[in-house]
Amino acid sequence: MRCDPDLQWNREPLGVAAMTHELEPVLTRIAEALERLAPPRPLEPDFTAARLFRHDPASGAFHPAPDYPLPLAALVGVERQKDRFVENLRRFADGLPYNHALLWGVRGTGKSSLAKAAFMDVARASPELKLVEVDRDQVTALPALFDALRGRAERFVVLCDDLSFEEGAAAAKALKSALEGGVSGPPANVLFAATSNRRHLMPRGHGEDKGLVAAAEDAEEEVSVSDRFGLWVGFPPMDQANYLAAVEGYAERYGLSAGGLERRALQWAQLRGGRSGRVAWQFIRDLAGELGRPLPL
Repeated sequence: MRCDPDLQWNREPLGVAAMTHELEPVLTRIAEALERLAPPRPLEPDFTAARLFRHDPASGAFHPAPDYPLPLAALVGVERQKDRFVENLRRFADGLPYNHALLWGVRGTGKSSLAKAAFMDVARASPELKLVEVDRDQVTALPALFDALRGRAERFVVLCDDLSFEEGAAAAKALKSALEGGVSGPPANVLFAATSNRRHLMPRGHGEDKGLVAAAEDAEEEVSVSDRFGLWVGFPPMDQANYLAAVEGYAERYGLSAGGLERRALQWAQLRGGRSGRVAWQFIRDLAGELGRPLPL
């Protein structure tokens, strides 16, 4: 008995269709499983929600933060540093040539406070200016962050507090890549500012566990990052006169008065083992608590 070729040809599509119908639930479950395994798509950031943000490189999210409350005028003893940083920041906000900034010096001298207070001072007249804070352990994510900010209408100050390359040359290379921008160049709407206790950003004990050649190569890589910052703002140790000026400035601004203010402030610094803007502020906080007066921080 011969098989009609036309009939055989017509049967094949029917078999494929039936097989596809049977596999459809299986294929749907596979697609749904792959969708669950895929990383979530980052939401389009809403930079109208705040002026300050923290960046989460794992999710790509920008978390809004409240405005920094300490006014720039409250920072005393660092007038030269304020003038240099604010001028560079205003140029950036106005679309003029600017430099990435490294604020370096001894601990407690107000580097981070100045960066945030200066930003708030300039941002009040420039609503398109935003600050994105990144953790120093997430430096390797900076190239991706800069690419995400590139081309947006806003202008971003990306701030990394207490930057040093504990992870070695890999983090240094990532930061250099972000600042240089690869073949497309650095984003024109991003200013990178970092604070550090060390001028050349290298960690303590650098190279102890490496050979001489490897340590020298890593040191060259890390030191070369400092050269990418066009603006270096140094914060030297605070002498007694500036320390007392800071204490008196804070006390006057917040209406705090106490007998023997200078003597008590010097005793406080002696107990803390040094003078700095941070120590002056901590003394003022203690005094305000004693007097039952509120403070912004």
